[in-house]
Amino acid sequence: MRVVLITGISGSGKSIALNVLEDDGFYCVDNLPVRFLQEVIASLTDAGHDRIAVSIDARSGESVAELRDNMAGLSRFGHDVKTIFLNASTTTLVQRYSETRRRHPMSIRQEVGLNGNTLVEAIDREREMMSVLEDLGLSLDTTDLHPNVLRQWVRDVVGTERAPLTLLFESFAYKQGVPLDADLAFDARCLPNPYYSADLRALSGLDAPVGAYLQQIPSVMRFIDHIGNFLHSWLPFYIQENRSYLTVAIGCTGGQHRSVWCVEELARRFRRTEHVLVRHRGLARRGHGG
Repeated sequence: MRVVLITGISGSGKSIALNVLEDDGFYCVDNLPVRFLQEVIASLTDAGHDRIAVSIDARSGESVAELRDNMAGLSRFGHDVKTIFLNASTTTLVQRYSETRRRHPMSIRQEVGLNGNTLVEAIDREREMMSVLEDLGLSLDTTDLHPNVLRQWVRDVVGTERAPLTLLFESFAYKQGVPLDADLAFDARCLPNPYYSADLRALSGLDAPVGAYLQQIPSVMRFIDHIGNFLHSWLPFYIQENRSYLTVAIGCTGGQHRSVWCVEELARRFRRTEHVLVRHRGLARRGHGG
C-alpha cells in the first residue's frame, strides 16, 4: 500500500495536491479526522486499493498532534508512507482567502462559544497548532507558486506520472450547431462533398467508397495533414496544462461524410501515440451509432 499524507496550512494548496493525485489514480480522502486514519487505511486495503492519498488539517483539532504516531504505525505495518506539508506566507494566504472569499476553518471553529478571530489571527493560530507536524515529511512553500508547478512538484515527490490525456475526435453537423464540449473546432465544409455523388449519398464517412473518394482529393489530404501537424505541435502544451481531455471537433453540413471520414483518419493517425476516443454526433442522430 502506498499512502500519501497531504497536510499543512489551509490555503496553501492541499486541494490542488489532492486533486492531482486523484487524477493519477490515487483513492483520495479529504479532511479525514486523525482518529479514523488507520481504520480507513485498513478498510481501503481490504477493498483492494493500493494507492491512497489523505488530506488532514487543523480541522482535526488538537488531535493533529497524534498524527505522527499514526503515520509511524502505518510504516510499521509495511505501508510505503510519504508526507507532504504545504505552507505559504501569511501575506499570500490572506490574498488567496480574499480572492476566493472563503472563510478560514480556524475562524469558524473559534466562533463556537468564543469571539471569532480575524483572518490573520486564525492563520497564526493554525500555524501554532500545525507546527508539530512541519518536520514530519517534506515541506513545500507554495508562496507565489503557480498551481501547475505545484502539481508537478507533488508528482515528483510522490513518484507518479500524470494520467495520459484523452484525445477525443468528434464529427458534427453545422446545421445542429458547434458542440459545446469542443476545445478545437475545424470546418470541413470547404472540402468537396460526397453527398452530391449519387453512389455515395446514402453512405457515410465510415464506408470505404466514401474514404476512397476523399483520399483522392489533394485538398482533403492537406486539410488532414494541417490539423495533424497543428495537434502534434501544440498537444504537449495542452498536456503541460494538466488537461485530462482535449476534444477536437470537425464539422460539415450534415455530419455524415466529410467530417466523419476526417475524424476517423485523424483518430487512426493519433492512436499510435495517444489515448484516442471517437464520437460521431451526426451519425448518432441517424441511428448509426457513435
